[in-house]
Amino acid sequence: GRQVTKENHVRAENTELMLSFQRGQVTLQQYKLLLCSLYEIYQALEEEMDRNCNHPGVAPIYFPTELARLEAIEKDLEFFFGQDWREKIIVPAATKRYCHRLRQIGKENPEFLIAHAYTRYLGDLSGGQVLGRIAQKSMSLKSSEGLSFFAFPGVSSPNLFKQLYRSRMNSVELTEEERNGVLEEAIMAFEFNIQVFEDLQKMLGNIENKPQTCSTHSTSVKMLFKDGTLIKRTPLLRMVLAIFVALATVSMGIYAL
Repeated sequence: GRQVTKENHVRAENTELMLSFQRGQVTLQQYKLLLCSLYEIYQALEEEMDRNCNHPGVAPIYFPTELARLEAIEKDLEFFFGQDWREKIIVPAATKRYCHRLRQIGKENPEFLIAHAYTRYLGDLSGGQVLGRIAQKSMSLKSSEGLSFFAFPGVSSPNLFKQLYRSRMNSVELTEEERNGVLEEAIMAFEFNIQVFEDLQKMLGNIENKPQTCSTHSTSVKMLFKDGTLIKRTPLLRMVLAIFVALATVSMGIYAL
């Protein structure tokens, strides 16, 4: 198991996205596109967590007040897209696959939600403050409006909270088979995140390379960015760095289970 995760980390760090990312800055368009995917992912994750909140594998790590992201993302989407933001959501295939998997395990193996909650929330919590600042600066935003995703007002000390979260995870009683399942799911969660970033990168590239195409896919993207700027193949979001840095540090932690 351990080896597999290591190889995945190496691959994640070598994606074009990741490399360009470390040099780059986040543009408004890129950020808006990422927010759309985060919205779908967290909607699936949080609905499944809510539905299974009394399940013995989920209850110990169920912290909606401290961690839930959906409302924050909705606020950000409304800030960037306006009141009718729901009609402007556009996500790549990888995001849909990720959400489908979350729904599937919510029904069949709720204890596997631990792996996804850990990967997403602890990643976001680890990078949140730094990333919020980078995003604000890159996009020249005057205030923190539009950056609610990065703020965790319910968590006063991210480090203490992470310790609490890990000890709660360790308190979940799993059979050896379930534990192996959770580890495999953690690797899968990591893969899904990589695929989403790769797909977003392709999406941005397609818009740039085929500005005249009439497919509904790119028309809806063009509609998305009403300011008419062409989306360049610049690195997709410095933000993602946080997710990877955090993953690199946290997904090893899941072996403590």
